[in-house]
Amino acid sequence: MRWIHAAGRGLLVLIVVLTGHVASGARADEPAGSGRGPLTLATAGDLTGYLGAVLDGWNRTHPGEKVTLVELPDSADETRAQMITDLRGGERGRFDVLNIDVSWTSEFAAAGWIRPLPRERFPLDTFLRPVVGTATYDDRLYAVPYVTNAGLLLYRKDVLDAAGVPPPRTWAELEHAAKTLAPEHGLGGYAGQFLPYEGLTVNAAEAVYSAGGTILGDEGERVTVNSRAAREGIGFLARGIGEGWIPKEALAYKEEESRQAFQDGRLLFLRNWPYAYVAASAPGSKVAGKVGAVPLPGPEGPGTSVLGGSNLAVSSHARHPDSAARLLAYLTSEPVQRQVLTRGALPPVRAGLYDDPGLVRRFPYLPTLRESVRAAAPRPKSPHYDQVSLVVQAVVHDAMAGRQTPEAAVRRLAGELAAVSSR
Repeated sequence: MRWIHAAGRGLLVLIVVLTGHVASGARADEPAGSGRGPLTLATAGDLTGYLGAVLDGWNRTHPGEKVTLVELPDSADETRAQMITDLRGGERGRFDVLNIDVSWTSEFAAAGWIRPLPRERFPLDTFLRPVVGTATYDDRLYAVPYVTNAGLLLYRKDVLDAAGVPPPRTWAELEHAAKTLAPEHGLGGYAGQFLPYEGLTVNAAEAVYSAGGTILGDEGERVTVNSRAAREGIGFLARGIGEGWIPKEALAYKEEESRQAFQDGRLLFLRNWPYAYVAASAPGSKVAGKVGAVPLPGPEGPGTSVLGGSNLAVSSHARHPDSAARLLAYLTSEPVQRQVLTRGALPPVRAGLYDDPGLVRRFPYLPTLRESVRAAAPRPKSPHYDQVSLVVQAVVHDAMAGRQTPEAAVRRLAGELAAVSSR
């Protein structure tokens, strides 16, 4: 897991623990549930180092609630495992505040590991509207959105401009350019994140959503994937590999491998998170000054991205729940959300920042990202999300690798997801 990336990559884990001296002394004497006190913030891979300055601002103004920064492993699976192990430890656990991947909210809420939060305490009406849905379960708020993300279609602007071709709005337009223009310039046509891991779950969900379908309904209790839309979406991805306009090596791509391929000038189109646009446009990139970004295409027009990012949640056994809630409010305030973007290179949840002229000049992809976030949808909500994701990854990868037809893959997907949902 990398802090600069999203959808599994946009994770920040906020954990309220005490240092070793306090944990063995004063912390043991504190009554569970006391309102305010010291906090420790643990983050996975703060690669840009912006968070220390943000926490310095909190510590200066909250001397009795100081936050100590701790980092967890970069791997999303390892981070999740450590969090769950600690949360299952009850009052002996160290974790008080967690910034969880948006796809984990339902699982953690259903398990009783995080506590519901009062909506009126947080400025939810100032957020991009779709992000709030990622923080709810069973019609209750269980977290506060902190960082958002949405997939974008990056493209070689120089190649399309020279051919007089606009950036694609539909799958057919993308396919045509990937089949014709890309080979003329020695480029692969299109790639996303197609290794069987969380990134493939995201890409598959986006294909199904863009075709008008869904995967699960009713908080994961109903399987809805057996549809024409799912067959069309998975068929789009499988057809790309079969016809060659998606390079076969893309079956092993995660975010970084796909970004590097595009940045090295080997692809015409790439689905990735906004960080890849920033990296490809930076000095030293082989395609700097040649990159454009538009919303993901769909069958008949702009498609639907999956929402990435992370949400702040409070452990059910938080020692200082009032301080935890105050920290959540601080981290989602406008000044801090501005730093999330300018210092951390991460998409903020505050809607007003996407209209700021100075920020748009500095981050020209912001209007496109806002459009993508507003049209985005969360990953399937389920108390068993980790198992849901594993099923989607395995089945869709088999379809893309040609081991199963899209029609058979959808039938298999429906059956295996029904088995997961019934557990």
